Amino acid sequence: MTTPHLLRLDASIQTSSVSREVADSFERAWVAAHPSGVVTRRDLGAAPLPYLSETDIQAAREPGGEPTPRAAVADEVLTADAYLLAVPLYNWSIPASVKTWIDYLLVDGRLRGEVPVLAGRPAVLVTSRGGAYGPGTPKEGWDYAEPYLVRILGEVLGLDVDVVRPELTLAGVNPAMFHLQDAAAESLRQAHASAVELGNALAARFGVAA
Repeated sequence: MTTPHLLRLDASIQTSSVSREVADSFERAWVAAHPSGVVTRRDLGAAPLPYLSETDIQAAREPGGEPTPRAAVADEVLTADAYLLAVPLYNWSIPASVKTWIDYLLVDGRLRGEVPVLAGRPAVLVTSRGGAYGPGTPKEGWDYAEPYLVRILGEVLGLDVDVVRPELTLAGVNPAMFHLQDAAAESLRQAHASAVELGNALAARFGVAA
């Protein structure tokens, strides 16, 4: 039996957040199936990467040169077998730290190609949203984060992406949304359940009985 390697990425600037909590549910299910496995964590909320620089661009064009933080981030992704990304919606888009992380990956030629080296590897994206952005809602179409992330992770990097999206996370703190607290609680319950289900499903995918 192989010992899969999970890379977990957190992006919330809050140490206690819905995206982190739902990701915790997935990780607990994953670890229960792989107690001796490897979980690498990168917390972009607590330790954001410096913006991509000209030095990084030049290093990417000169294979075999001095290693850069950019190369280390790409190495981290390349060595993982599965991915857990907890990315909240900030001002209708992704956190700046996540954009920088993606820039680090896309400038690394090892991760690009007609057939991406990561093709088919599983990824779970937990994207928490303060409001509701689905069909028929007042803010339908205002979520620019999930479509971008699914395109980059799935179409560019070749990952097999599942999305878990707890919504209405601001219902408990925004008076204008207090009437939505029951709906928010149900969305959160479903998100945790989906995270556990995906954790177990990936365990089975890697040959471990859930």
